[in-house]
Amino acid sequence: MFLVGLTGGISTGKSTVSNKFRQLGCPVIDADKLAKDVVEPGKPAWYKIRETFGEDFFHDDGTLNRAKLGALIFSDGDKRQLLNSFTHPEIYKKMLWLLLKYFVLGYSFVVLDTPLLFESGKMVPYMTYTVVVSCSERQQLQRLIARNRLSRPDAESRICSQMALSEKCKRATYIVDNSGTVEMTEAQVVELHKKLHRSRAHWRIRTMLVMALVSTFFFLNYVYKRLYSGK
Repeated sequence: MFLVGLTGGISTGKSTVSNKFRQLGCPVIDADKLAKDVVEPGKPAWYKIRETFGEDFFHDDGTLNRAKLGALIFSDGDKRQLLNSFTHPEIYKKMLWLLLKYFVLGYSFVVLDTPLLFESGKMVPYMTYTVVVSCSERQQLQRLIARNRLSRPDAESRICSQMALSEKCKRATYIVDNSGTVEMTEAQVVELHKKLHRSRAHWRIRTMLVMALVSTFFFLNYVYKRLYSGK
């Protein structure tokens, strides 16, 4: 099984692409959803956030006030890194369990929907292909203002907190242009899905894994015989 990293800028339309992948029968692991799961009341990251940032960033029912915390971390890089140090390890644990599940089920590839794929850099070496969802800077800004009901300065601040979209595009294996209609974007995803299915990367990975397991078996068998033969 090989991994496809899906990323983009805030409000570039990544959800449209990941939803289309799901419709095509491809497993998608959504890092944003996992990020919400790991900060639920009682989870390890929830305790660390409450202890570090204080009760002012939580609702009366104990749930995290994501809007208030988001306003803080998008304007303060140090606090954003601190928050990530609490949540990212828990997110990666959940990702690994899901990847193991899809591997056992026999999928040839899995899409990892990760907004900060290139910013964090930790998952990039494990991606066989990377996909960036792009649009114009003007569209990105307008979509973010409309979606989150932000002022222009706040929206620009959030966009600037991420790696420039142009830089992400340079690093991508494939680019999905989401500056047109939804139908145009989905048509690109269909073609990309066909390309990924034609890839033989998963066979190379599975072959290497089998060879490693066989080598380990023979090595352990050799050690066992040496120990119990008295030689």
